[in-house]
Amino acid sequence: MDPDLATRISKHPKYLELTHKRSSFGWWLTLLMMVVYYGFIALIAFDKSFLAQRIGDGVTTIGIPIGFGVIVFTIVITAVYIRRANGEFDDLAAELNKAVMK
Repeated sequence: MDPDLATRISKHPKYLELTHKRSSFGWWLTLLMMVVYYGFIALIAFDKSFLAQRIGDGVTTIGIPIGFGVIVFTIVITAVYIRRANGEFDDLAAELNKAVMK
């Protein structure tokens, strides 16, 4: 890659906007995931009796749907990131490409 091109890209306002938006969005999703995951782990560590409560007359406990919810939450926030990356972030990258390659 041409060093001049790399410098133009790194100083372009669209690149700075893209990196800021992508980074801050990623950190928010990371924070959400950590709260959900570590919240579940904290429940396991500090309130086993809550998670061990049976749902109805069966053998299923409250911990099973909560654990399943953690897995589903992970899939959902991954889909949210992919949707935004394929939309807004790709659009910004395309605009950057057009502006820098003039």
